[in-house]
Amino acid sequence: MQTIGPVKITGTVVEAEVMVPLATFETPLWPSTNRGARVALRSGGIRAVIVDERMTRSVLVEAPGVEEAMRVVSTLKNHRDKICDITEATSKYAEFVDIHFQIVANLIFIRLEMRTGDASGHNMVTKAAEALQDWLLAEYDDLKYISISGNYCTDKKVSAVNGILGRGKNVIAEVIVPAKICHRYLKTTPEKIVELHIKKNLVGSIVAGSLRTANAHFANMLLAFYLATGQDAANIVEGSQGIVHAQVRNDDLYFSVTLPNIIVGTIGSGKELPFVRDNLRMMDCLGNREAGKNSRRLAVIAAAVVLCGELSLLGALTNRGELMQAHERLERR
Repeated sequence: MQTIGPVKITGTVVEAEVMVPLATFETPLWPSTNRGARVALRSGGIRAVIVDERMTRSVLVEAPGVEEAMRVVSTLKNHRDKICDITEATSKYAEFVDIHFQIVANLIFIRLEMRTGDASGHNMVTKAAEALQDWLLAEYDDLKYISISGNYCTDKKVSAVNGILGRGKNVIAEVIVPAKICHRYLKTTPEKIVELHIKKNLVGSIVAGSLRTANAHFANMLLAFYLATGQDAANIVEGSQGIVHAQVRNDDLYFSVTLPNIIVGTIGSGKELPFVRDNLRMMDCLGNREAGKNSRRLAVIAAAVVLCGELSLLGALTNRGELMQAHERLERR
């Protein structure tokens, strides 16, 4: 584990220069991400916003037939207030957001979406979903329990639904890098980075059949950040499904990352470890704030770090041989 930065972030959630801990076995990740942070700092900082936030769990029940399944779903759509009362009663921090349904034959998939304060929310929303499930099974005698999690969530698996409906915090971070900064620190040009992004991240991802993903290595930064801050590291599966967008603007580089599924918390399992608490405190993600503000701050910092690492790697890849030379120098000495 090493600290990189400062990462300068501006916006309504974070307005600060933050030192960020990253835990990884990939030695080049620290200097590379640090280079991206240096570029962003000299470019005026990274602007970041949270578009949306929600944690999900999907209940799966079985009806005798499709007509009964249709009747249950039709009735539930008119009981949103009741569903809200049932699910929010399970925790003082649980806040009902939305509910979605899918019927497959006689199977009913019910996707519950909740805000969960400063917790990542896996257990909180599962408890709320279980309360909803128990009410359903009591209310409809002909329904059969199948699973408290029906994969329509979708938890720690690649899917389209998380990007469309949301799971975790949807964060977008952007920076405008002057051409002279590109030349000096990335040894490349805005035009080369944009061209590489189109041919590698966009066309290459289409060729590979990637699902709602157009990036070079979001997972590297997310894993390092998650391990350093006590997160459930398996959530990098959906977390790394994100999109880079790059343009040349007045000879400068506009560069952004969109991460619709950042799943982080500042309380809960793992957060009691001394090194985790030290790291959260260093980033000012602990303290007596309104519920949810610490975790939102942490999510924005995560997205900013992803931007730093992504920008640095794409810059390196525009220069033939640089990537391998860096790995040999840093990992094989």
